[in-house]
Amino acid sequence: MDQLSIAGTTASEIAASVRALHERGALRAGDALPPVRELAVRLGVNRNTAVAAYRMLAQAGVVTARGRAGTVVAGREAVAQEGYAADSVLRDIGTGNPDPGRIPDLSPALARAIGRPVLYGEPVIDPALEERALDWVRADLPATDVRITVTNGAVDAVERLLAQALHRDDAVALEDPCFLASIHTVRLGGYRAVPVSVDAEGMTVDGLRAALDAGVRAVICTPRAQNPTGASLSPARAAALREVLADHPYVLVIEDDHFSMLSQRGYETLIGPEHRRYALVRSVSKSLGPDMCLAVAATDPETADRLAFRLSPGTTWVSHILQRLVLAQLTDDAVLDRVADAGRYYADRNAAFAARLTERGLPTEPGDGLNLWVPLPVEARVVVERLMRRGWLARTGDEFQLAEHPAPSQHLRLTVHDLDEDETARLLDDLTEAALGK
Repeated sequence: MDQLSIAGTTASEIAASVRALHERGALRAGDALPPVRELAVRLGVNRNTAVAAYRMLAQAGVVTARGRAGTVVAGREAVAQEGYAADSVLRDIGTGNPDPGRIPDLSPALARAIGRPVLYGEPVIDPALEERALDWVRADLPATDVRITVTNGAVDAVERLLAQALHRDDAVALEDPCFLASIHTVRLGGYRAVPVSVDAEGMTVDGLRAALDAGVRAVICTPRAQNPTGASLSPARAAALREVLADHPYVLVIEDDHFSMLSQRGYETLIGPEHRRYALVRSVSKSLGPDMCLAVAATDPETADRLAFRLSPGTTWVSHILQRLVLAQLTDDAVLDRVADAGRYYADRNAAFAARLTERGLPTEPGDGLNLWVPLPVEARVVVERLMRRGWLARTGDEFQLAEHPAPSQHLRLTVHDLDEDETARLLDDLTEAALGK
C-alpha cells in the first residue's frame, strides 16, 4: 500500500492524488487510508481539508468510510437495484415490479405513434404531448407560468434537475428510508445526501427543517406512494412543510410523483405559490411499463430554460416515436380505464395481504404503491435468512437507509400483488414463523 505517496495541499489535490494512486494500482480495494489527523499532519494541511478530501472520494465511490475501522479503498461492490435478483432460484418477493398482465397492450397505440420522420433542429417536445402534460399538472401546481420538459424517465429528470442547479459536494435532502435510484443519483453526482426521516404522513417537518438548516440546495420528495414505505403526504403535513420552505424560496424542490396514474391517494404538494425553484416530475413507467422511459417535468421558467441547454435539438432529446406512443395511450380511454383498474388492483391486493398479516400478529398498514412496508419485531436480515431457507427472496429495509451508521432495519419491503392464492398462504405462514417463531 502506497499511502505515503498521497500528496496535495487542497481537498481537490489530495483527492486527485488518491484517485491517481488507485488508477495506477498502488492502492487496491480494501487498503486502508491514513487516519484524517495523521494525513493532515503529514501533508501540513488543516484537518478539515483532509476530511473534505475523504468526503469527495467517498461520494465518487473511490473509498468507503467504516467508522472506527477507518477509511478504505472501495471495491467494485454490487449496489442494490430495483427488479428481479439475478441468478436466484428463490421466489423473489422484493422486485418492486408492476404486474406485466396489468400493463396496457401497446399494439393499438403503435400505428398512431408512427408518423413522419423528425429531423435535427425541430422542437424537442411533441406539441400535443406538451399540451397533454400541461393538462396533467396544471390543476396541481399553484404557479401559473409552468413549463414542460420531457425526459427519459423520472430518474433522468432528477439527474438533470440536480445537474443544472447544483455543484459537486452541494447538499441534497433525501427521504430516509429512500428510493434506491435517488440514492444512486445523488451519490454518483457527487452531492451530499442529508437524510430526512419519513413517517406515515411522509417527509417530517423537523427533518426538513434540520436539512434546510444544514444548507441543502435541493429537496427530493415523494408526495405519495413513497418508496419503500408507501407513505403519502397528508394535507396537514404538506401545509406544514410548505410553511417551512416559505423561508427558502430558492431551494430547488423536486417532487417525484412516480405513482400518479395509479395512486389511490390525493396529491399534496410541498410547492407553495411563492416558491421560485421547483419541479413536479410525473412518469409513466409504473402504469404503462418500465420500458416506457418517459417523464414530464413541470417546472418554473428559469429551471426549464436551464434544462433546455441539456436537451437541445442538435444533441439529445427524447425519441418522438416514444413521445407519440405515450401520448396515444394517455389519450385512449380504454388504456386509462385499464390503468385505473390496475391501481385499484394493487391497492386491494396489498390491503388484503396487510390485513392477513395483522391478524397473525404482524400489524401492517398497506400504504400506497406497488409494495408493502412490513414492520418486524426483530432485525429484518434475521427474518430474510429464515425466509431464504423456506424458498423466498425478500428485501430488507437496510438497503434503503441513508444514515451513516443506521441501526439494523426492522422492516421488509415486499412485492406481493402477483402471488397466487397458494403462494400467498404459504408466504403468510412462513413470514409469521420467521418473524414470530410460530
